[in-house]
Amino acid sequence: MPTTPVPDVSAPADAKEAFAWAAAEPSSSGDYIDDVNRFAAFWHAADALMQRLPAKPRRSPDAVATAATIQAAARQSRERFLTAHAEQIYDRKTGDRRRFVRVDELVFAAAEAVPGLVPTRAEVAAETVLDQGDKDGVEVDQGIFLAHVLAHEECGFHLCHAMLLPRPESVELVAKFSADGLLDLGPACLERRGKAVHLTTSNPSFLNAEDNSTLDVMEMAVDVAILDPTTDIAVWRGGPVDHPKYRGRRLFGAGINLTHLYRGKIPFLWFLKRDLGYVHKLLRGVALPDQLPDDVHGRGIEKPWIAAVDGFAIGGHCQALLCMDYVLAAADAYMTLPARKEGIIPGFANLRLPRFTGDRIARQAIQYERRLACDSIEGRLIVDEIARPEAMDAAVERVVSGLTNAGAVSAVGNRRAFRVGQEPLDTFRRYAAVYAREQAYCHFSPALIANLERNWDARNRSF
Repeated sequence: MPTTPVPDVSAPADAKEAFAWAAAEPSSSGDYIDDVNRFAAFWHAADALMQRLPAKPRRSPDAVATAATIQAAARQSRERFLTAHAEQIYDRKTGDRRRFVRVDELVFAAAEAVPGLVPTRAEVAAETVLDQGDKDGVEVDQGIFLAHVLAHEECGFHLCHAMLLPRPESVELVAKFSADGLLDLGPACLERRGKAVHLTTSNPSFLNAEDNSTLDVMEMAVDVAILDPTTDIAVWRGGPVDHPKYRGRRLFGAGINLTHLYRGKIPFLWFLKRDLGYVHKLLRGVALPDQLPDDVHGRGIEKPWIAAVDGFAIGGHCQALLCMDYVLAAADAYMTLPARKEGIIPGFANLRLPRFTGDRIARQAIQYERRLACDSIEGRLIVDEIARPEAMDAAVERVVSGLTNAGAVSAVGNRRAFRVGQEPLDTFRRYAAVYAREQAYCHFSPALIANLERNWDARNRSF
């Protein structure tokens, strides 16, 4: 068996060294401990080679090619290692699945268990200060790892279950909201009005876009809205914004904060935390620890959701509409999924949108930027009801009344009955496995940066 060459640290790494190192990749012996030691040595040598290259913005074409060779070979070796050992890592970190661990904890636990498999907290933090285009993309390895975990049926179900549990902070917040009927978390505010809990989201300087400052708060707010025992239904509406073009107007939301994305302030795990967390909870509810939330063997706690769309639902906000039980929209509102202009995968829209619009319109919306006016034939495939912009407040109250006057039990039962045929947990899990890997590569693709500069003028936007 070839041994991993010891690099000459006195000179910059070159293609010859990279190819020699790659040729020494170990094969899996099937023994976990033995493989951990041998593959860790191989990945350590890869890191040493990468460290001898100039920082990414200063690399020559030859150095860029050398870095690509090292990264590709290292990632392929991680794929092979995880094919053999993903289950063992997951079981060791979760106590044979007796303990629930969220994705953001799991990846760093794996970094401690298997050196070099995924980046450490320090390695991720070192890239956090860089613009997205200046990063080497160490977080891609998180996507590879999570793809293998989610692809394994039992581990994948367990991880999905972990992400559907209420966040620890949410328990006290539920009690506070139940007592006060109001909970202001900044980017998300909850208010009880009769039988409904109203969730208003706000990021006014960025057209109510989502970013790292909104994500955890949003999941806590969704937890509380669902778990609140005093209401039967939940309403999500965007708050007023500050942008000169829309100042004072409500907007549902502009999707991901593209300025933050370009500046490297959206970590890769943001996507998995979002789509396995609060967005999935909109669809499936909050899980109980002792029941697999697959609708067949176990059920969670859930409420019907109404979305009230003012202005537009772009990107991630359009994705969220696909999890709603009822969508009310202003007559002048529209929906877009500008994934091609951004260079990323639009969450779970590829899975969900075709069952609303059919395959052709879904592909046009995702791959060719087709804009859907809410008050159009195509828009009505997603939107249930249109109201005049000035009449949205009254329309929301009327819809809440209409959807709650028959009681909540049948509404929740019908949600589950639809869901088990449309998106069973196994389908969700399998899609999530593909999404984890592909989104990781998209997130660090040069095309992402080029798209943001060309279509968003990201280089010249204030941060």
